[in-house]
Amino acid sequence: MQSATETEPGHAPGPMNDKQILQAMSGLMAGMFVAILAGTVVANALPRIIADLGASQSSYTWVVTAELLAMTATVPLWGKLSDLYNQKMLLQLSLSLFVVGSLVAGFSHDVGLLIFSRVVQGVGAGGLTALAQVVMAAIIPPRRLGKYAGIFGAVFAVGTVAGPLIGGVLVDTSWLGWRWCFFIGVPFALLGIILLQRTLKLPTVRREVTIDYLGAFLIVTGVCALLIWTSLAGNSFDWASWQTAALTLTGTALLLAAVFVESRAKDPVIPLSIFRNRTVTLTTVASLFVGVAMFAGTVFLSQYFQIALGKSPTVAGLMSLPMIGGLLVSSTVAGQLISRTGKWKGYLVAGGITMTAGLGLLSTIGADTSFGVLSVYMAVLGVGVGMLMQNLVLAAQNDVPAQDLGTATSVLSFFRSLGGTVGVSVLGAILANRVASEMTKGLGQAGIAPEGGGGHAVPDMTQLPETLRPIVENAYGVATGDLFLISTPFAVLALIVVLFIKEKPLKTTSGMERRLAEAEAGATSGADGAGGAGGAGDGVDLSKDGSGDEGTGGSPAVEKEPAGR
Repeated sequence: MQSATETEPGHAPGPMNDKQILQAMSGLMAGMFVAILAGTVVANALPRIIADLGASQSSYTWVVTAELLAMTATVPLWGKLSDLYNQKMLLQLSLSLFVVGSLVAGFSHDVGLLIFSRVVQGVGAGGLTALAQVVMAAIIPPRRLGKYAGIFGAVFAVGTVAGPLIGGVLVDTSWLGWRWCFFIGVPFALLGIILLQRTLKLPTVRREVTIDYLGAFLIVTGVCALLIWTSLAGNSFDWASWQTAALTLTGTALLLAAVFVESRAKDPVIPLSIFRNRTVTLTTVASLFVGVAMFAGTVFLSQYFQIALGKSPTVAGLMSLPMIGGLLVSSTVAGQLISRTGKWKGYLVAGGITMTAGLGLLSTIGADTSFGVLSVYMAVLGVGVGMLMQNLVLAAQNDVPAQDLGTATSVLSFFRSLGGTVGVSVLGAILANRVASEMTKGLGQAGIAPEGGGGHAVPDMTQLPETLRPIVENAYGVATGDLFLISTPFAVLALIVVLFIKEKPLKTTSGMERRLAEAEAGATSGADGAGGAGGAGDGVDLSKDGSGDEGTGGSPAVEKEPAGR
């Protein structure tokens, strides 16, 4: 094996230029577009899907929840794998899983198979969610990373806005139908696999590892138990019930066991030592609060547009453009300024303040709020989220060793997604109860006898008599405003946490360069300590295939592909 001390400087990968980075990002963008499209394109198709398959309302819930559970629970596992194995291979694997899940979903003829396929899709989406940002950090130095964030913002905006519109068109087109909501992502996923193979060149640091299967099992099952509870409580069973007690106690016990196992594992899925890093801990907590405030607050806007404002699904999708535009502009501009100046904390603080202001403004909306006012409020929220969300990841990635980039990034993504999932479930229950009370109040004032349980069923506005429409619209307008008011304190908490994050200079080397340098430094240290013995020290092979000495005494071998074409 070629030792680090014998490695010629020319073997180390040089920084990639803008053209090479954009080429490498093409496959990442295709993959991210697929992941976003999967969650948005079926939004308007689900009622038709459930009706065609003859499924129940509970099945409707599981079709939505299955992918979210699988994605959220597997993000930390993908992040850990990215620290151990070739990241390009893992990205292609996650895209392949997504393709398989999409094809099975499209050909499903019963709801059980459809739910299983959504789990497979969710596992693939979890990989894309975790790995895209890890790979970006691997090929782009933190100092230059900001200016590329706008590109991913554009992909996010297109996938978010276009998804529901595409889904509506596919469902309403007789010779296509809802199955194409699943098939349409397959070409993009295959394109992503091909582009990644051709353009993404990353080294692989190979070492002898022990996979912590028990820890992985405990983390996934514990998280799933808690997510199932928050997803079903208030709908399938009461918050105060034996099911709640069983799921919460089981989930908590499994996660406590996971902490015990992880603290003793040789190679843990989530190294607890990573939380000794103050920046990682604070950005993780802030990401959790951002997830609650952002996802929980905005997910109900489409329902508000359609019920409180009486808009069609297509128009409702277009009405979210101001928020997406604010997010895109702020993330792009802030990224450019961060790359130019190297200063980033000010944008985190400004983002926290702006997001809090946006949620506070949206708490004042009602059924009579004009679209002009709504647009301003949504744009303010989007600007805040754009400055805050991605730059929390940047701060964490900048302050961890390159070998922990995957773990740190996936931990932030996991807690942001966890916060959003829990927040959506809890606020959904609050919305249902608030609508019910407002409906009862409105019907009483109108002298109309309320029908049992009417407040908990989502009304079909096209079938409502004119006497009831204003009452329903007002109920949903008031309830949605209350949701934003409840979300606002979580944005305040995120801002408080951000204030305690210490700003550190952005590194000017990419994760790929840092990882190879760290491996080489470790190899040199190991060789010195062992008197040059090949088996005792850490050796580094920077040859093209690096296959000659794989598995020699636990020595890490670095497999380096060309930096770009």
